[in-house]
Amino acid sequence: MRPLEGVRVLEVAMYGFVPSAGGVLADWGADVVKVEHAVTGDPQRGLRQVGTLRVEGDPNPNIEHANRGKRSLGLDLSVPEGKEVLEALIRRSDVFLTSFLPGARRKFGIDVDDVRAVNPEIVYARGSALGPRGREADKGGYDMTAFWARGGTAASLTPPGTEGMISPPGPAYGDTVSGTNLAGGIAAALFRRERTGEPSVVDVSLFGSGLWAMGHGIALSMHVGEPLVAAPAGAHGSPTNPLSGLYATSDGRYLAFVMLQPGKFWADVCRHIDRPELAGDPRFADAERIAANTAEAVGILREAIATRTLAEWTERFATLAGPWAPVQDSLQAGNDPQARANEYIVKAGDLELVASPVQFDVAAPAVGPAPEFAAQTEEILTELGLDWDRIIALKAAGAIT
Repeated sequence: MRPLEGVRVLEVAMYGFVPSAGGVLADWGADVVKVEHAVTGDPQRGLRQVGTLRVEGDPNPNIEHANRGKRSLGLDLSVPEGKEVLEALIRRSDVFLTSFLPGARRKFGIDVDDVRAVNPEIVYARGSALGPRGREADKGGYDMTAFWARGGTAASLTPPGTEGMISPPGPAYGDTVSGTNLAGGIAAALFRRERTGEPSVVDVSLFGSGLWAMGHGIALSMHVGEPLVAAPAGAHGSPTNPLSGLYATSDGRYLAFVMLQPGKFWADVCRHIDRPELAGDPRFADAERIAANTAEAVGILREAIATRTLAEWTERFATLAGPWAPVQDSLQAGNDPQARANEYIVKAGDLELVASPVQFDVAAPAVGPAPEFAAQTEEILTELGLDWDRIIALKAAGAIT
């Protein structure tokens, strides 16, 4: 049994951030009903082109990633009949999950007080761009703006002298991180309600999540009064540790060493690159001397590592004591044997998707495909006790798809 089996989540949201929270909750076993616009559905369904990658036909990973395992209901919240259906869904739900801005929540009568008037025990969860307080609480935003640019990642990652900024590495990057945060907050609120009977209002913003992701660096910056500055593109990495940085292999790939105690690992690295004599070199006798002679050590390591392919180093470094990793692109990461061994990539219908990162009892979540638009409308209405005459009348009124 998955940990959220029996929990009902009503999602009134679109695009990537908040729906990805619903996707995580579905991975954990919740029954997530996605309410979509009765005519157009979630605008994310129309996203086909991302950077250089284009998806033709279905399934479409641009909708599947954040909406795995849900059921879809097409509903018009602007008509009384649609609002009646929504209230019936609210009555039976444990969680109300929304990405709507404050003005839209007031317009459609789905703000906290409205929903709690129907179901006083419901956990109310909302995702925003910039948080629920302050002058900009009513503003919208996307992960590129609120998480990436405003939260400090872009500037900290962009080398000085670079025009503009380095963009996020993939679509919905900040959305997915923030959605996982929101799912965790909802789980904690459900636990609190179980223990105390008190429901919570759960807030997560893209901006807050971006700040949290940069939290260590921001704390350092505020303490010393200086911003983090990215190393020039192509630089090794640490100026005082040759075992913390990037090295090119003979086939144009890279590997990353992150051994924060260079004195501990230096001799082992020397053996693995067939330079055992360097372990006794007085320039590298201890951590202090290694730090003082980092430039020379980096030059030696660069020359040695450039003699073999990444595949050859991967085999050779299988016994290396210190942490290291190959630098992989998105396709290589998806096919990584360790990712496969841990079921971090799972089958969802006709697609393979990345599983949400929490596993329970050493097992991957059972992940279903995203629903087709409004595919379960009649099924959900039947569960609410509506007969066919009523369902037909709702369709005639334009309340449902």
